[in-house]
Amino acid sequence: MKKEVKDTIIVDLGEKLKKYPHFYLVDVTGMNAKATSSLRRKCFKQEIKMVVVKNKLLHKAFEASDVDFSDLYGVLKGNTAVLFAETANLPAKLLKDKDVEKAGVPSLKAAYAEEGIYVGADKLDELASIKSKNEVIADIVALLQSPTKNVVSALQSGANTIHGVLKTLGERPE
Repeated sequence: MKKEVKDTIIVDLGEKLKKYPHFYLVDVTGMNAKATSSLRRKCFKQEIKMVVVKNKLLHKAFEASDVDFSDLYGVLKGNTAVLFAETANLPAKLLKDKDVEKAGVPSLKAAYAEEGIYVGADKLDELASIKSKNEVIADIVALLQSPTKNVVSALQSGANTIHGVLKTLGERPE
């Protein structure tokens, strides 16, 4: 591979590292073409960008980055694919999917999510449990709505009861 091509790939990886706030490094060793294509399709459907990279080029892109990725240098061995995502937990949920597991799961090497570095396949459950921004907002809205719903419900049921009692009393002959 010519130096110009390598430089272009390093710059492209650097741009992806800036564009996407979260990425996962997975080992795709032993995955056949059918399993790899299936994984790429699933990634595409969930808006995850999958890129198979040379470890040296990724290492150089890490070095050129403003963020310190030195903890990830040790996992850059074997065949590596990078899963870039806007939401931190989507790639973890994808890797835990039963269909992906049957197809010959790529194992997690490391991840950079929510400005933290996670190294090792044992971190997959932890990464899958990270809530996305939209999930956190939904939880907060549900918590804020709960007391309001209870008060409105109590007022409505009380109003109906009082109204019913007054109506019954008003209809009674004296």
